[in-house]
Amino acid sequence: MTLKQLEAFYWAATCANFAIAAERLHLSVSSLSKRISELEEALGINLFDRSGHRAVLSDAGQALLPRALALLDDAAAIRTAFAPSAGLVGRCTFGVGELSALTWLPQFIAQVRALHPKLTLEPYVDVGSVLESRVTKGELDFAIIAGRSSHHGILSQPVSQAQFIWLAAPTLAVSDNPPGLRGAADLLDAGQPIVALPPSAGTTRLIDDWLLAHGIAAVERISCNNWGAIAGMLIASVGIGILPTGWSQKLVDQGLLLPLAAAEMPAPVIYSFQWRRGDNRPLLDQLRGLSTQYVDFTADLSRPLGSITER
Repeated sequence: MTLKQLEAFYWAATCANFAIAAERLHLSVSSLSKRISELEEALGINLFDRSGHRAVLSDAGQALLPRALALLDDAAAIRTAFAPSAGLVGRCTFGVGELSALTWLPQFIAQVRALHPKLTLEPYVDVGSVLESRVTKGELDFAIIAGRSSHHGILSQPVSQAQFIWLAAPTLAVSDNPPGLRGAADLLDAGQPIVALPPSAGTTRLIDDWLLAHGIAAVERISCNNWGAIAGMLIASVGIGILPTGWSQKLVDQGLLLPLAAAEMPAPVIYSFQWRRGDNRPLLDQLRGLSTQYVDFTADLSRPLGSITER
């Protein structure tokens, strides 16, 4: 029995299939299967039931999993104790939403690379529901997304928050009679649509809660999976929508958008670090700590916003 065999067993047991497990270990599926077969031979038991269309853990495999994880954790702790200055090594694939990619992600990667130059970071950008699913399957080491996971196999730790405000183009936001700024609820009652991310995004729940609190039952929604395009449609008076305060300040300063009534601001969105239950690798512990320092949604996005305002 070797640590490499136990590692192959752990990933095969916790990923959606052998192909994903093999990819995480940079092995071919045949090499992964060989290590598992060698482990089964060494222990004299079948760790997987292969009678169906896909291999599933046997009772013996279920019993071995927590003990194998404990051994792998101990091995990682030994490496860390005797080589504390070496830093993290290998590859880390993680998920973030588009707003994260446009704000704190570049600085986060720069800081991690400075601390751990031998660690390769591979960010994957998508909406929260997709990222959570990929974490569950083992395709991602972790994800930083809005809200907390309701999946029993995913742990969540809050790391930051983003404040959003309702915005509209001046042609919609300013009222002539009576003069002054319109409110978001008034504009929605007047038939203006909401321009927002798709229903699977975390901000959809934020909008739904706000509508419920204001007694608004049904509104037209225009869905788009790109924040830049959403901002562009708001500037073009297609409808009203929410943008993060720091991200939208440049557009407000340029007079392209106006914030609607401050009393109608939605609640902040809590972003959490999500990882698989039982995955206690030092990699996750250290990156979880760094994320609490560098996840910041107030960054100035002058370059992406410049491309919007120049059109």
